[in-house]
Amino acid sequence: MLSERVYAHLRDAIMRGDYAPGDALKPQDLAKEQGVSLAVVREALVRVVGEGLADRLPNRGFAVPAFSDRRWQEIAEARRTIEPVLLRMSIERGDLDWEARVRAAHHRLARTPAFEPEGGDYFSGAWSEAHRVFHRALLEGCGNPVLLETFDRLWSASELARRWSAHRTPDRDYLGEHRQLEEAALARDADTAAEALAQHLTLTAAGLACHTRHESAKEA
Repeated sequence: MLSERVYAHLRDAIMRGDYAPGDALKPQDLAKEQGVSLAVVREALVRVVGEGLADRLPNRGFAVPAFSDRRWQEIAEARRTIEPVLLRMSIERGDLDWEARVRAAHHRLARTPAFEPEGGDYFSGAWSEAHRVFHRALLEGCGNPVLLETFDRLWSASELARRWSAHRTPDRDYLGEHRQLEEAALARDADTAAEALAQHLTLTAAGLACHTRHESAKEA
């Protein structure tokens, strides 16, 4: 399907950083580049907007989201509100298959190098995907596809921010944080798991806030 191909191409290009924050996404240029109609491109753009990876601007078309501390903090607040609740539901409802998926996803994440040899200070694509799979596995036990769709959308939006500002916080123990989440979830300790997840998300949001302030200072 043409729109699916264009959507996948556009999503990957945005996530790779081929477009800078605030860059225009021009339907005419994309249609010419991909050899498809404007209708196909617009359908793909609407999907990307729906995932939070682009904005639809009144009378200005489409654009990659601009760096905005407020925007990322709002996304982080939404995740801190929703995800601990879903984790509690997963711990209450999850079966043995859910436990096995969580354990396997954590094992994959722990064994996947966070950085590629030539990748500098930015998380690798393999680690980013293992990270997403682990966090989603934690919540899948809730059994509510509507809530999981909300997680997927918020994850995509926050993943874009992480790709832009993924310089590693030197003193942050990612391995320990994820191990604590796995252990608390599999021990069915909902209070500890929910608190650990909220703290995990808070640390990520704080890192993004520091990055945006740093960028603003450099631009001033």
